[in-house]
Amino acid sequence: MGKDNSTTITADNNKESKKKTKNEVKKESTSNETTTSREKKEFEYEFFGPIGALGTTLMLPIVILLLLYWSDVGSVTFDFLDGGTTWKNIFNKLICPSCSQKSNTLDVLCNCTCVIIGWFGFQALLERFLPCELVQGAPIKGNEKENGRLWYRINGHLAFWITLLITQVGWPVWNNNSGTSQQQLLQLTSAPIELLYDYYAELSFVTIVLCFLMSIYLYISSFFGGKNKILADGGISGNVVYDFFIGRELNPRIWNNTFDLKEFCELRPGLIGWMILNASCMIQQHRNLGYVSGSMMLINIFQGIYVWDALYQERAILTTMDITQDGFGFMLCFGDLAWVPFTYSLQAKYLVKHDPNLSYITLFCIILLHIVGYSIFRGANGQKDAFRRNPSDPSVAHLSFLQTKRGTKLLVSGYWGMARKINYTGDWLMGLSWCMVCGFDSIVPYFYAIYFAILLIHRSERDDAMCHNKYGDDWLTYKQMVPYRFIPG
Repeated sequence: MGKDNSTTITADNNKESKKKTKNEVKKESTSNETTTSREKKEFEYEFFGPIGALGTTLMLPIVILLLLYWSDVGSVTFDFLDGGTTWKNIFNKLICPSCSQKSNTLDVLCNCTCVIIGWFGFQALLERFLPCELVQGAPIKGNEKENGRLWYRINGHLAFWITLLITQVGWPVWNNNSGTSQQQLLQLTSAPIELLYDYYAELSFVTIVLCFLMSIYLYISSFFGGKNKILADGGISGNVVYDFFIGRELNPRIWNNTFDLKEFCELRPGLIGWMILNASCMIQQHRNLGYVSGSMMLINIFQGIYVWDALYQERAILTTMDITQDGFGFMLCFGDLAWVPFTYSLQAKYLVKHDPNLSYITLFCIILLHIVGYSIFRGANGQKDAFRRNPSDPSVAHLSFLQTKRGTKLLVSGYWGMARKINYTGDWLMGLSWCMVCGFDSIVPYFYAIYFAILLIHRSERDDAMCHNKYGDDWLTYKQMVPYRFIPG
């Protein structure tokens, strides 16, 4: 009897166990669905979500066109509306000033489009065929090959000098001294970069259009390729507008997966193009005045060094948030190819017609400010990069660090013991010196300092959130050890 009861109880328990198992499966399934639903709902938007992304996408092109117009007239004004708010009036003042003097507007814009596409293609050819150093980048989340690292062709510094060489002494032209077509000679001279100033607004407009087209390609292509696509965590919200802006794919590549579009656009066409635009402004000022002012020389030197430094230190960009975290969408595409060359050259364009004729003492003080900013910027970044490559290197072996649970080390002395974003401080001081060479009569050339301050604050907050998620409590400990963000206390 007891045995039977025991058997019966066991059987009942098994039935109950099966029932519970089914119920648990249902609960777990429901729990998983709830968790998935919650994750979708709890997606952390930036830039005020889809509405902010849409507004930014629509407004930034307008800002570029306005800034170029204001740098030409020397102040913030809307006098281009005086003739009426007709599309033709706005088009001729902001988008295509030369079109009012030309019979064929389409020819002007087509020629400018060819210039921009040709420039992009030229830089791509340099990246492909110049000697390079093959370097692995930082580990990329979601990449299962090569220990999570991608390979990059590092030859931006050489491309920088080849570009300068060609624009200065290597531009091919046909010279017909005898007047007969049979005796035309191919000669090398300087490129007619002064034409860039003449078509500044038109070039910016077609660049903006091309950025939209490229961003559409990037968004659509991110849905094809299956497992080979590495998607950015911040660009998979499911909202078309937001994902188009942020970028779905982390590192889109072409040419048999060897040409990294994001890394290329980050440094080559826009950054070098910025320096060439500055040079065109310097030539135009010389045409207007018969000489180049001290302010114009300084802005070309300051920003030329900045561009050279970025390309010389090309490897350093591989560990930045732009490369390792952000998707490549409209935000970075537009920023790299349109925003950087056409707004960062604002000071040089302003100086063409509104040079303040600063005294030697004022210029000297601005040079000192720039030296301080560059020293902090380069010193901090160089220290960080050296420590990442080899913590035992004699140049950084003396530095103190916080050993995290993840196994990585966070510097808490040297430049990085002063402030968590001390490199941003140096970067901003350099930018301020660029603005100051334009004098103090207009706020227009100071747009860069104002905008860059907002950008750096926002970027530091993004980086802080990312590092908190990455390091956990160790990041809070680090912030206690290095309490200042930008300015040492």
